[in-house]
Amino acid sequence: MTETLFYHLERRSLEDVLPGLVGKSLERGWRAAIRTDSSEWSDALDTLLWTYDDQSFLPHAQVGDGDDAQQPVLITVEEGNPNSAQIVFYVGGAMPSDWTALGDLARVVLLFDGRDEATLARARAAWKDAKAGGHDVTYWKEQPNGKFEKQG
Repeated sequence: MTETLFYHLERRSLEDVLPGLVGKSLERGWRAAIRTDSSEWSDALDTLLWTYDDQSFLPHAQVGDGDDAQQPVLITVEEGNPNSAQIVFYVGGAMPSDWTALGDLARVVLLFDGRDEATLARARAAWKDAKAGGHDVTYWKEQPNGKFEKQG
């Protein structure tokens, strides 16, 4: 059963939260994939992961930039798992097309902007689809201090 975490962003932006979550995944020894819904988002996240911190960076590539299978973090708009990731982050409106096909992953993380009603509605539908697909689903809400707290 794949652990699936829904992160409800209410105060900080995706750009503020994603690098830390990806970094924690790498610290665990996991490979990660970041699935976006557009090449523009992929380009923006590529730049972000190189520049988010003056003291460090997150090693990564976009699909097709070198050997995909060797990348610790791979940014893509396509389905599949070319870098054998243990965790996939869905961002920018990207959603799994088939929740049952994600059973080989340790974790799926869906980050969504709770300030946008359409995005919130898609996240609610995705929650139902993930549960129906047999995932162990948890909901994480951003607190006033910026930390995420598991709800329920």
